Amino acid sequence: MKARIKLLLTFLGILSLILVSCSKDENADNTFNIFSVQDDISFGQELQNEINSNPGQYPILSESEYPDAYNHVYRIRDSILMWGDLKYADDFNWNIDIIHDDSVLNAFCAPGGYICVYTGIINFLDNEAQFAGVLGHEMVHADRRHSTDQLTKAYGMQLLLGIILGNNTNQLAEIAANLAAGAATLAFSRDAEYEADEYSVKYLYETAYDSKGVGGFFQKMDGSPQPPEFLSTHPHPDNRYEKILEHWEDLGGKVGGDFEESYQNLKNSLP
Repeated sequence: MKARIKLLLTFLGILSLILVSCSKDENADNTFNIFSVQDDISFGQELQNEINSNPGQYPILSESEYPDAYNHVYRIRDSILMWGDLKYADDFNWNIDIIHDDSVLNAFCAPGGYICVYTGIINFLDNEAQFAGVLGHEMVHADRRHSTDQLTKAYGMQLLLGIILGNNTNQLAEIAANLAAGAATLAFSRDAEYEADEYSVKYLYETAYDSKGVGGFFQKMDGSPQPPEFLSTHPHPDNRYEKILEHWEDLGGKVGGDFEESYQNLKNSLP
């Protein structure tokens, strides 16, 4: 009997800790996440190492050969980090790799803030505000810790723990490939996508950019004959644009800039 009571008390103690850790406020992660922030960072580093070790599949532009391109994207990233009030702005490294593939309209931010941007999406967009909106949207997924949550659902807690501990490294290649392709198996939930849209507007609102810039991306994608696979499981672009406008208006509807000329300079700096 005493053993049972002890076991019950232990269970209740663990349950109370879980409930406390999952209690939500304005700045809380809207996920049930058993991984620590350091686990996110470790996983992101392992994923970055995997992508960097496979230049045939991921032809990353050298920062020393294309300094102007990287200066542009880091300047945009820094503006988001400075004004966006990200929860883990100082904890994650927010490193960016530009992958040279004009046929891929994709960008993603892995756990821990590791960002990959394809030249295809850079060339597809019209201005810097749209790119900042997309970049902010992807950064939300890491900062709100959607990434680890979704990877856990797709691959299982045990496998991800193994990767973080240095095991199951072969699985990293599959995860990297799925992230790069925007695979439907890793698609975020509708709630996570709407939250990423909302926070992208919030992140950009105090910057010089048009904070509803991510909406421009969805407007363009709605008319694209071949939208990326990752949009197939997402809320319809029209609905998302309407929500983005609502968030922008709720914040006050401040008009920001598009910066088309500087964005063209970014495009011109690419191979």
